[in-house]
Order: sequence, then C-alpha cells, then structure tokens
Amino acid sequence: MTKVGFIGLGNVGAKLAGTLIRNWVPTMVLDLDPKAMAPLVASGAEGADSPADLARKCDVVITCLPSPAVVAEVMESSDGVLAGLQAGSVWVEMSTTDAGEVARLAELVAERGGSAADCPVSGGCHRAATGNISIFAGCDRDTFERLLPLLTILGRRVLHTGALGSASKLKVVTNYLATANLVAVSEALAACAKAGLDLGVAYEAIAASSGTSFVHETESQVILNGSRDINFTMDLVKKDVGLFIAMAEQAGMELELASLVSSVFDDGIDRYGPREWSPNIIRRLEDEYGIEVLAPGFPAEMVDDEAEERGGEIVVRR
Repeated sequence: MTKVGFIGLGNVGAKLAGTLIRNWVPTMVLDLDPKAMAPLVASGAEGADSPADLARKCDVVITCLPSPAVVAEVMESSDGVLAGLQAGSVWVEMSTTDAGEVARLAELVAERGGSAADCPVSGGCHRAATGNISIFAGCDRDTFERLLPLLTILGRRVLHTGALGSASKLKVVTNYLATANLVAVSEALAACAKAGLDLGVAYEAIAASSGTSFVHETESQVILNGSRDINFTMDLVKKDVGLFIAMAEQAGMELELASLVSSVFDDGIDRYGPREWSPNIIRRLEDEYGIEVLAPGFPAEMVDDEAEERGGEIVVRR
C-alpha cells in the first residue's frame, strides 16, 4: 500500500493527516513543533526525523505549509525533501502558494525521477477534519490517476484542473472571492447592528435570501458568537489576496476591488496583528462605530455534520 509522508501539521495539515491515519493509510508525519506531531503519532502515524528522512521512506510526499518561502526551505535545504526523494515518488503541494514556485520546484523533483502535483484544498478546516473538503489537482492526467485513490480519501470532491500550477491559480481565485465576501458580510452585519436590527433575525434573513453564501453560513456564525475563530489568520488572508493580485498583474490586469480588499486587511493587521483571526476584520467597524456585532445561539467554531464518505472526481462540463 502507498506510504504517505505529510509535512506541515498546522490548522489544515493536521486534519488532513488525521484523515489519512483514520482511514488506515500508512502515514509518516513531520512538523517543527513536536507537540503537533504527538497526537498523530499516538493515533498510528510514524514520526520522521527530517524532510529527507521522510522522503526516503514514502511513495508520496505531501507539503502543507504557510508560505512559498517555507516550502522552498523544506524542499531544498541540505536535509530537505529533495535530498531524500526517491525516483518514482510523487510530491504533492497542498499549500496555498505561488504557481510559478510550484513549477520551479517540480522541475527539481523531475530531475530526481519524481513527479509533482499541486493539490490545494478549499472548504474550511472543519471539512478538512472530516474528509469532506474539496481538492483541486494540477498535474498531468497519469499523475492524477495515480493520486486519485488517495485524494478521494482526503476530500469529498476532487477536480483535475489541468496542468501543474493551474490548481494553485484557481485556489487563490477562490480565496480572494471568500475574502471579498467576508469584507462584505462584515459590513452588512455591522450595518444591521448600527441600524438596531435583531442580528439573529438578520443572519436568518441573509441565509434565506439571494445574498447568502458559504462565507455567510460559516464565518458569520463565529462572528456573531464573538469567537471569530475560523482557523485562518489575517496574515494568511493578506498572502493569498496578494498572490491573486500578482496573478492578475502578470496577466496584464489592474483590479480595483482586490486592491481595496487588500488595503482593508492591511489596516486590520496594523490594528490587531497578523495572527488575529480573519473574521475579526469586523472589529474595525465595531471600534469605529461603537457597536458590538454579537448574537446568542451561534457556535464558537464550525463543525462539519455531514457524514464522511469516499470522495469522487468532479466531471467538468464540456
């Protein structure tokens, strides 16, 4: 059976690795923080000593890391993945990252006889925890077919997006859309509070209307609870929106709304720090207008209540 190595056990990575272990996939894990590794090792994973050690012992090496710079370090350091990668192995980049950097590192993987795919995920940490998240896969079709049995364990809906790098581009598009929606939802809820509307009723009105969205039905709930905990921080939002803007600029476009959204999060980071939860961008409006956007009965964090099932490939309309 394919042995999978998983590097990067943060908010998303730990949940994805846990899905592999829960489904009896032989798994090796690695993180800079031994405390992040411990519960997964206790659940049946094998701990690795270094990225090179992991790559020597695994057929598929997954990275899920916070930035392109961190990925490059993990791949290219003296004890990095490339130092131990075996011919015939597959490197799967599940970070939200730069498509050009994925292509550069994929060339180095190919020089060592391996293949590569960029496979970012979308749908929130709560769905990563249950194997119900969506996965984009950018790679040649042969590599996709090889990875599909694994990807349908990790996620519910798997889309082959085309060539290497295409998945990373589409991922930053979707993250930008979610961020723009978060800013709009924050303004809408803050305006409801300032206008004296019942916020519980306002939530349900939006959810029942043409104005609803995935972001409203998830992030609005933790906003109204007050936890603002969606397992995603402002610095990561800024990174992802920046990658989207860079992609558009490389294509010769100047975008108005994207630049405004980016500036909103620049201000949020200046006020509350880069590691503040992203839904707390609404605090800018709470502070400005002396309001509290809170309502009883909403959860502190999102939990996926959909039963875990084996996933499948999304068929593209032609």
